[in-house]
Amino acid sequence: MAMTFKEEILQGIPAILPPKIKDLESTNRAPKRKDILTTSEKQLAIKNALRYFPKAWHQELAVEFASELIEYGRIYMFRFKPKHKIYARAISEYPAKTKQAAALMLMIQNNLNPDVAQHPEELITYGGNGAVFQNWAQYLLVMQYLAIMTNEQTLHLYSGHPMGLFPSSKNAPRVVVTNGMMIPNYSKPNDWEKFNALGVTQYGQMTAGSFMYIGPQGIVHGTTITVMNAFRKILKPDENPNGKIFLTAGLGGMSGAQPKAGNIAGCITICAEVNRKAAIKRHQQGWVDILIDDINILVQITKKAQENNEVISIAYIGNVIDVWEKFDKENIFIHIGSDQTSLHIPWTGGYYPADLSYDKANILIKENPDLFKEKVQESLVRHAKTINNHVKKGTYFFDYGNAFLLEASRAGADVMDTNNIDFKYPSYIQDILGPMCFDYGFGPFRWVCASGNQKDLDKTDEIAALVLRRLMKKAPSEIQLQMQDNITWIENAKSNKMVVGSKARILYADAEGRIEIAKAFNKAIKNKTIGPIILGRDHHDVSGTDSPFRETSNIYDGSKFTADMAIHNVIGDSFRGATWVSIHNGGGVGWGEVINGGFGMLLDGTAEADKKLKNMLFYDVNNGIARRSWARNDEAIFAIKREMERTPNLKVTLPNLVDENHLKNLF
Repeated sequence: MAMTFKEEILQGIPAILPPKIKDLESTNRAPKRKDILTTSEKQLAIKNALRYFPKAWHQELAVEFASELIEYGRIYMFRFKPKHKIYARAISEYPAKTKQAAALMLMIQNNLNPDVAQHPEELITYGGNGAVFQNWAQYLLVMQYLAIMTNEQTLHLYSGHPMGLFPSSKNAPRVVVTNGMMIPNYSKPNDWEKFNALGVTQYGQMTAGSFMYIGPQGIVHGTTITVMNAFRKILKPDENPNGKIFLTAGLGGMSGAQPKAGNIAGCITICAEVNRKAAIKRHQQGWVDILIDDINILVQITKKAQENNEVISIAYIGNVIDVWEKFDKENIFIHIGSDQTSLHIPWTGGYYPADLSYDKANILIKENPDLFKEKVQESLVRHAKTINNHVKKGTYFFDYGNAFLLEASRAGADVMDTNNIDFKYPSYIQDILGPMCFDYGFGPFRWVCASGNQKDLDKTDEIAALVLRRLMKKAPSEIQLQMQDNITWIENAKSNKMVVGSKARILYADAEGRIEIAKAFNKAIKNKTIGPIILGRDHHDVSGTDSPFRETSNIYDGSKFTADMAIHNVIGDSFRGATWVSIHNGGGVGWGEVINGGFGMLLDGTAEADKKLKNMLFYDVNNGIARRSWARNDEAIFAIKREMERTPNLKVTLPNLVDENHLKNLF
């Protein structure tokens, strides 16, 4: 007799060796990783994998795992993928002793839902390598641990591996997550390849390895805000983006949000994607209007859309370099341009070279990685050259925090400023989100309705809109635009049909907004108007991430290469009430280039939850504002002074500003 879902969860590693899986379900498979281990290291990888299983199985599994390592460059343990369907069930359906543990189980399954995850068979949620776990044994054990956990235990996860349940307290986080936390000198791209292949670390991206990914919706809002404000920078006050072009690339995980955001912003979005299956998936999900694989037809449709001032999103199945070059020849004006391919992993399928098919490129990654790297760098030089041509015509180009300019510079492309230190193009943080949002404390606050009920999501949308409208009445002029953009967003969220997987929502809010919305949710839960709510955020936020080429690129006091803020953030959240906390190396711009942290918090309608949410959400935001104000960012100085006026208990060290004339002729 087949086991029930609950029975399968409770058993963890099965007592009887399951049969080998012949055919894997998903057609969208992760790139095959390079053959990087020596013979002795491959033996160690097998030895590491076998320690999850009883000795009686080792002989059979050793052969199978060796085959996986040779074929895929990783040991995923496909045989142990559970039979139950993986998706976000209602919180009441999980076999857990605490609601907090059940909330985590819900979020884990949402991150691995085939409708949400980029490469579900390999437990990768987005970004080409953003893993929830390294292998299926880890999934089975973690779900079992969560099922038996009490509210006086904490589960510690080391890069997907459940080290175990340890005694703690009711006030402690139920789970502490780390991903890829390497000794600094072992944090180069090949180190990830090696140690991930050995089965001792993983790349958690930003929200995959912390179980807080909610599908492309998670970035639609931030992308919408970015695109809207990019057009505001270049258009006259009485102009709108209708018929204006936003050209970019990437339709995989996070990048899949771009065409939907372009539609909301009201422009023509052209998004190139080399992976046909990824483009088709986004089209089927309604995230992009039309698919085109003929560049000449793309030109015709684009010109017509410009003439008619249309709002439309187009997925071009092909390389974005070809689009930039073709539009240059056809003299099609691109108003704003960017790129959101996964250049944090440029040598393993994050960026595909021009003049090489997708399938041939994937073969080259495995069989001749050095040649693949050479071709990627050649394409980056070519990519930058055609962008430069458009910028001379007036295109506004910005780096979208995917390490495009960083890797282009390393390839020798013409992307450096005249001082040969800075890039000639700003990142979107430097020009848009940093001064307009992060410095004021506005960042991606998100929630998940743990009931799985659409009515709960509708009610939370209504509650959030009411709270924001109330707060806007007394908000200072400096943040009126941010408030209005988010009110408009939340009031139209349902009609934009952005839910994939769990019943989730996102908006940008400052500390006051997050706390007031969360309090209103908790009150509604107490009154049984809605079910439990799971709070969280993208790590791409005010405090959570230290990333010199993205989140903290508008920090100019020399500290943008430090990671104190992210570490303090995760530690500070952990003792202020978070249900779980996470800290990662890598994510967004690449392994060794960023440290980022996040949290999850369950609201259950109790007075205890009310106290925790006020304490934790306040620190989670203001930690970053304090750091940004110390860096002398004007908007952050304004925000932290305002917060200290509202909160007598808050005392922050403020900078004394220096007259530049005092620095002249000193050296």
